[in-house]
Amino acid sequence: MEIKAGYKQTDLGVIPINWSIDKIANLASITTGDKNTQDRVDDGLYPFFVRSQIVERIDSYSFDGEAVLTAGDGVGTGKVFHYINGKFDFHQRVYKISDFDRNKLNGYFFFLYFSNHFLQRIMSMTAKSSVDSVRMEMIANMQIPLPPITEQSAIAEALSDADSLIVSLEKLIAKKKDIKQGTIQFLLTGKKRLQGFRGEWEETELQKLCSSINDGTHRTPIYVDDGIPFYSVENVIANNFSKTKFITLEEHDKLSKRCNPQKGDILLTRIGALGATKLIDWDVNASIYVSLALLKVNDQIDTQFLYWYTKTSEFLRGLQRDALLNAIPPKINMGAIGKVIIRFPKHKGEQAAIAQVLSDMDTEIEELERKLTKYKLLKQGVMQELLTGKKRLI
Repeated sequence: MEIKAGYKQTDLGVIPINWSIDKIANLASITTGDKNTQDRVDDGLYPFFVRSQIVERIDSYSFDGEAVLTAGDGVGTGKVFHYINGKFDFHQRVYKISDFDRNKLNGYFFFLYFSNHFLQRIMSMTAKSSVDSVRMEMIANMQIPLPPITEQSAIAEALSDADSLIVSLEKLIAKKKDIKQGTIQFLLTGKKRLQGFRGEWEETELQKLCSSINDGTHRTPIYVDDGIPFYSVENVIANNFSKTKFITLEEHDKLSKRCNPQKGDILLTRIGALGATKLIDWDVNASIYVSLALLKVNDQIDTQFLYWYTKTSEFLRGLQRDALLNAIPPKINMGAIGKVIIRFPKHKGEQAAIAQVLSDMDTEIEELERKLTKYKLLKQGVMQELLTGKKRLI
């Protein structure tokens, strides 16, 4: 393969001609901590890095400065990375890479490269599909590219700005979700009324607001590579109905005689995870498993209002009151679902108005989440080009 002018072939592939490569051992110090998980302190003074993405707290610190940390074993091996510049402590099976050679290596540039390439390195050193633990030499002998330090700093600054944008968007989404949940609790329980609406609210059992409440097939069907979608708890929990198992059309025709999901119905999880719901707002041709209940709403209540009501703590408490929580897995029987009490305004116009407010909030959050996904993909693509020298900032 012809190498483009200004580039050269190395052990790490083709990189710019003015870049070099070196082992981490020659650029930083590597050590492990001396603390155990039980040393964590709620609301402790300092970050405490353990073998997970969650950062605990502790009242001691063993290092003060810039460092990159990664899990030495456990499920986070090769997948958990942290960057910090300050006081912290860390677990005895967490590796700390610090004391970077300032003339050769920018700490945040190292974090970006290491966190995106270390898993690939350790996977190449084993015949298994996962790595149980990391040995120090796996880190020490890893080679990394070294752009000129000014270029490293420019790359680190650009990607740090992208990270800050992503973090701020994540915080905004979390805030919007909290506001939505608070609005659900106020509007759907009558604690706050929309302007222009008065009158009493009614209470009745869920089964009186549905033409039917049914569950899916009680036997596991034979799956095929392509066919009719077959929904289960996992689809509702993940809010993802594009990745499903499939059954044959013949099987679906048999199952749909008893339980036939249609647009406007509500799916409710009743085995395993209890009470998650999804309004079917698309043209559907699918069957469901026994772990899901299908609510076909009658004309006594606005369907979207009822869907949003299933998100309230009152509805979930009603489900759990008669649920078999000690069963393995936990479940709620079909008869008990229909007896859950629903509270709603008599005026269907108020029901629809409440549902519209919440749907608008949901649409705004979904748009922000799409933007977040786009930013993450853009950052990942740009990062790979910057870290390999395909795109230059200097």
